[in-house]
Amino acid sequence: MKTIIAAYSHNQNGSRASIQAALRTLLDVPWPSKRDFKACIRLLSVLQWVLSFLLMGMVFLFLLICLLFTSFWPIPALYVTWLIFDWGTPEKGGRSSSWVRNWLIWNHFRDYFPIQLVKTHNLLPSHNYIVGIHPHGILCVGAFCNFVTRSTGFCEKFPGIKPSLAVLAGNFRLPVFREYLMSGGMCPVTRQAIGHLLSKNGTGNAVAIAVGGAAESLTSRPGLITLILKNRKGFVRMALQHGAHLVPAFSFGENHLFQQVVFEEGTRMKSFQDRFQKLLGFAPCFFYGRGFTSVHSRGFLPFPRPVTTVIGEPVTVPKIERPSCETVDAYHAMYVKALLKLFNDQKVKYGLSETDELQIL
Repeated sequence: MKTIIAAYSHNQNGSRASIQAALRTLLDVPWPSKRDFKACIRLLSVLQWVLSFLLMGMVFLFLLICLLFTSFWPIPALYVTWLIFDWGTPEKGGRSSSWVRNWLIWNHFRDYFPIQLVKTHNLLPSHNYIVGIHPHGILCVGAFCNFVTRSTGFCEKFPGIKPSLAVLAGNFRLPVFREYLMSGGMCPVTRQAIGHLLSKNGTGNAVAIAVGGAAESLTSRPGLITLILKNRKGFVRMALQHGAHLVPAFSFGENHLFQQVVFEEGTRMKSFQDRFQKLLGFAPCFFYGRGFTSVHSRGFLPFPRPVTTVIGEPVTVPKIERPSCETVDAYHAMYVKALLKLFNDQKVKYGLSETDELQIL
């Protein structure tokens, strides 16, 4: 009996010694600092955003198709039935959710770069506005953060103004993804959707449009920012038809978030881009960013570089239901002049040099 007790005591003491040694080893391991933890949260917030925009629509489309061939077939059947009745909602103002737009994760998303919104002039809630976002960039990061989320304080800086962002209409044909877009106050970049916000939603609406489109991301080079704007006049015509003032906005640093793969003239990939653009109206953009584990590795996440979106001086626009081409051209020229003034006045302050130029095609 004594032998058993002695053996038990020996094992117990050994276990205590092992636990104490393990605790000492654990305490010697450097724990992640508060700064490292915040950096990880910011990285994850950007990761979920990128994956949502790149994969959410296709994943849910594939999932619903697969469920049709299982015992869960009533789920996609009911969703499609509801979708038929709800199909026109994005064109009629959508379903903006303040809860989604105020998610805490958007603050971490903002701080990853960081992104800030700068106000230079007031926007009166007694008017409606069309805000031109320049440049488009790869994923319109600045436009999303400032006009979809509440993380940069748009509503505090422009009280009484309801911001929304117009994006490609094709995104609203993807199941579940369309609900995600509408919850953030996004709408299709169509005449019907924008016209509804500017004419049937009262005043104080600011519809942001990346005027240059995806093609704009193919044209910029270091030291030269190129905007596709010379023949983009539809947004000016809509502003005249609804009496909405035109507001230029420039996102400094937007073109530095990804590294674009540029193909030389005469190469096969350049020919592929040109043929694709002639066929579908836009060219595929090949780009890369940072990796998930390291800034120095290649991946699909944007580089953590500052983005500053500056809201310029509004161009007062009268309401003309049927504006002539000359009138559209005149107000388009006024808008371009205001945009160039905004760029030249602010470029040095937000990371560019005096020699950096803005080219308009």
